Amino acid sequence: MVQKAKILLVDDRPENLLALEAILSALDQTLVRASSGEEALKALLTDDFAVILLDVQMPGMDGFETAAHIKRRERTRDIPIIFLTAINHGPHHTFRGYAAGAVDYISKPFDPWVLRAKVSVFVELYMKNCQLREQASLLRLQLEGGGRAVGDAKEPAGLLAELSARLAAVEEQAEALSKQLDDDSADAAAVATAAHLERKLTGLRRALDALEPGTGSGAPSMPSQG
Repeated sequence: MVQKAKILLVDDRPENLLALEAILSALDQTLVRASSGEEALKALLTDDFAVILLDVQMPGMDGFETAAHIKRRERTRDIPIIFLTAINHGPHHTFRGYAAGAVDYISKPFDPWVLRAKVSVFVELYMKNCQLREQASLLRLQLEGGGRAVGDAKEPAGLLAELSARLAAVEEQAEALSKQLDDDSADAAAVATAAHLERKLTGLRRALDALEPGTGSGAPSMPSQG
């Protein structure tokens, strides 16, 4: 069973949160509410999120300040933030949103289809990264075990074949996603994230290839997980 991604919805108005849930429910992911910046930061202490939808205008800690705290934390600095705002103060206001670390800036009322499409891209990238981390973890166990079987006592060659097949599936999905982003002229941030994922996949594939008999000597260095 595939684990669902978590999406954090931050808005001080309950009716806005309800509207966001109605729009994003079709994605069939886990939607988490936060009615303030403080509540959002608390949720981020314990859970991992694929993307954050953050209202700009909130009493107390506003969206810009909340985003600044999120970007200062090592655990959360790479989570994509989409700012939502009901007001438009012009280019300076928009620039401040991007400067605070947002990957997108959407004015209310927004097109539900557009918002859902943007969120779905980051959810898909998040899921691909989760799959990649799983493959890297299995590879690391193989390396640390010195060729011993992992889990169900498979022979090393059999385990490598299984890892290679799993990685190939992720590579195929990542390639399809990259082509989709190119075709749709997606946000630059989404394209850059997809490219970063492909680089990590390439590093993991090289590490696997180095484990194949006759292709290298010694244990390969692990690809970066950053």
